[in-house]
Amino acid sequence: MLDKVLDHLRHDHEAAIDRLCDFLRIPSVSTDPAYAEHCLKATDWVVDQLRACGGEVSIHETPRHPLVIAHFEGGNPDAPRALFYGHYDVQPPDPLEKWTTPPFEPTIRDGKLYARGSSDDKGQVMCFIEALRAWHDIAGKPPVPVTVFIEGEEECGSVSLDAFIEKHRDLLKADVAVVSDTAMWGPDQPAITYGLRGLLYFDVKLHGPGRDLHSGVYGGSVPNPCTQLARVLGKLFNEDNAVDIEGFYDDVAPLTEDERRRWANLNFSDDAWAQSIGLTDGKDLSGEIGFSTLERRWARPSCDVCGLYGGYSGEGAKTVIPSFAGAKVSFRLAATQDPNRISDLFRDFLKANTPAGCRWEIEEFGRARPVVIPIDSPWIAAAQQAVETGCGREAVLNREGATIPVVATFKELLGLDTLLIGFGLHDDNLHSPNEKFELNNFRMGCLTHASLLAKLAG
Repeated sequence: MLDKVLDHLRHDHEAAIDRLCDFLRIPSVSTDPAYAEHCLKATDWVVDQLRACGGEVSIHETPRHPLVIAHFEGGNPDAPRALFYGHYDVQPPDPLEKWTTPPFEPTIRDGKLYARGSSDDKGQVMCFIEALRAWHDIAGKPPVPVTVFIEGEEECGSVSLDAFIEKHRDLLKADVAVVSDTAMWGPDQPAITYGLRGLLYFDVKLHGPGRDLHSGVYGGSVPNPCTQLARVLGKLFNEDNAVDIEGFYDDVAPLTEDERRRWANLNFSDDAWAQSIGLTDGKDLSGEIGFSTLERRWARPSCDVCGLYGGYSGEGAKTVIPSFAGAKVSFRLAATQDPNRISDLFRDFLKANTPAGCRWEIEEFGRARPVVIPIDSPWIAAAQQAVETGCGREAVLNREGATIPVVATFKELLGLDTLLIGFGLHDDNLHSPNEKFELNNFRMGCLTHASLLAKLAG
């Protein structure tokens, strides 16, 4: 039966591209209230597609944009149920003048589909929907029970997601989750991502004098929050570029030799990586001493000062000692670290380094636990088989340094491991002008997800 489904997908590929283009024409920008009606239109469009695939579909309102849930009976009702997650919302298209063609007028150039949301995440969502459509057209239903869960707030923080999942666990019961919102290792080289770092994000303000002061009258006699904040932030790191917070690395598990060997065989180039971000070569890269670039990105925790503000930053001069200074500080957490503990350690660090005459104001913007799936998991084995069928070659197993919070939520609230099988590329210009999705990757994604449903059936 799978062969017939795959043949159907191949013959229906041009029609699938047309459907994806229809989806991409909807400017479903979630963060801007001016696009709210378009988000509703995208909701209805997703509902229609899932019903056409045979799903029992429901819409769930949130304070911002609706969620869509669809349930599909499986040909084998005793097989594991797969929960597929994706999002229909997209980033704002600005700056518009940087686009070669308008962001919501999908355009194909050199085998690439250009539009906002083409790779993140509408194109990847449609890979799974097209797989469901093919199974419906050929067999009447997918081979395993399936739940599809599509939200509309991922690009503005998924503010309604965790509370909804906690309240509606019964609607989302499954055995394994599937997310297609990651990247391939390279063109024509599929990847299965088995680990994500966790996240903590803070806005910290250091308050000093009760008002801005004249730097001539008061300079050298009062604490300057900008100066003092810079000194404190400098203490976050030691000479080996490691985070210098006591206890920060206590729970970080060492890499296994097998992982080191496999990652070394990925033929990752420090020079190419550096040049892709505008550096000269690999010698310009930096990080924790004693680890490779991939190890630093995938398996080691990190801390970054993501922004600084305070005092006068306009044109010309203003001789002022500011009343406060602030910084945005993020932590990416290794597989075995607990966000709660790292949050406490950071707060203790700030308290222990409070400059005289100053006080802290600390706001935490978000946290997510790190996630790692054992590579000997039966879910990974099924995914590997599906990738080989859909792409014609074995997937590499990699981790990712970024965070997808819903993956941690699925593990924490639903007890689910998540298969991360993405078909984007690192040059897809996510969140930037001229976002694109390779049509060959779209084809491979549809074939792989159709195959995955068959492989999960056993």
